[in-house]
Amino acid sequence: MSTVLVTGGSGFIASHTIVQLLAAGYHVRTTVRSLSREGDVRAMLKNGGCDQASRLSFVAADLMNDAGWPAAVAGCEFVLHMASPFPAKLPKDEDELIVPAREGALRVLRAARDAGVKRVVLTSSFAAVGYGHPPRREPGPVRGGPGPEQEEVFTEKDWTDPTQPDVMPYTKSKTLAERAAWDFIARDGAGLELAVVNPVGVFGPVLGPDYATSILLVQKMMDGEMPGVPRMCIGVVDVRDVADLHLKAMMNPLAKGERFLAVTGDFMWLVEIAKVIKARLGDAAKRVPTRQLPNWLMRLAVLKEPAVKQIIPELGKWKNATSEKAQRVLGWMPRSREDSVVATAESMIRLGLLRNRD
Repeated sequence: MSTVLVTGGSGFIASHTIVQLLAAGYHVRTTVRSLSREGDVRAMLKNGGCDQASRLSFVAADLMNDAGWPAAVAGCEFVLHMASPFPAKLPKDEDELIVPAREGALRVLRAARDAGVKRVVLTSSFAAVGYGHPPRREPGPVRGGPGPEQEEVFTEKDWTDPTQPDVMPYTKSKTLAERAAWDFIARDGAGLELAVVNPVGVFGPVLGPDYATSILLVQKMMDGEMPGVPRMCIGVVDVRDVADLHLKAMMNPLAKGERFLAVTGDFMWLVEIAKVIKARLGDAAKRVPTRQLPNWLMRLAVLKEPAVKQIIPELGKWKNATSEKAQRVLGWMPRSREDSVVATAESMIRLGLLRNRD
């Protein structure tokens, strides 16, 4: 069985992907910024039920440095490039996100091309698809609750416009990084194949304390740190299904040169997510708020917590996207949104990652 490189092995999506690759019989090499993280990654894989870690090796490599990448890609047939910065707080300078995302993607692509890798699968994001657009009108009733929202159904043909003033640094970084990757393949790829996965908000079981920023939403709900939830909607997809889509995009010949949105069903209002968790987990979710906060209060909250600024442009907006392409072309079949968000909370309880437990 061939060797697959997974970049950023300590990440939420990456750790689940490594579990699935090892279960499928692959040899896996993964990068970490420091080899001191190897023990953490192996502990996460163990929590994911992985018992094939003898086929896993580690290489130290950083997105901002050429060192380590030739050794990382050597002998690999496939590369899954998942490493990218995603902070919970706004950076002081947007280049803190844009430069490592874009330059890191190009650094991995160059190394893969030079090593004769067959295909790179890049983990991009819905952030590179659904932002900086004017409202789009769709016929029929608006889904997701009452109000003047306009439904926007995004597909892989859409691209975020990073020049718009309300596009946040993370969103811009993912857009510019993916654009740079496609440009590289067209100009300098020399036969290297590229496929891209664009997940929405990634939920599902955490394997350790190093998890996606989107999971912080559930953690704050469960810990009672939120007096209410913003009037905001997000897409939901399970991390296990995102990992599965990466494997399908890696192996299926039809994925060459294609983008695939990873989303389960319609987007959900945050209050819907809160109500699902509360209904399914009962007393364990007693601190989860189900009151929707008015937009004016969220704008006021920016004065106390600057990180809230990231969501202000999205307040009250209803968006939607479809994974029809991934399902039709790759046979992808994701689990339900509700099961994904509940699995998030259950795993955090199981691993003791929540505070304020009685």
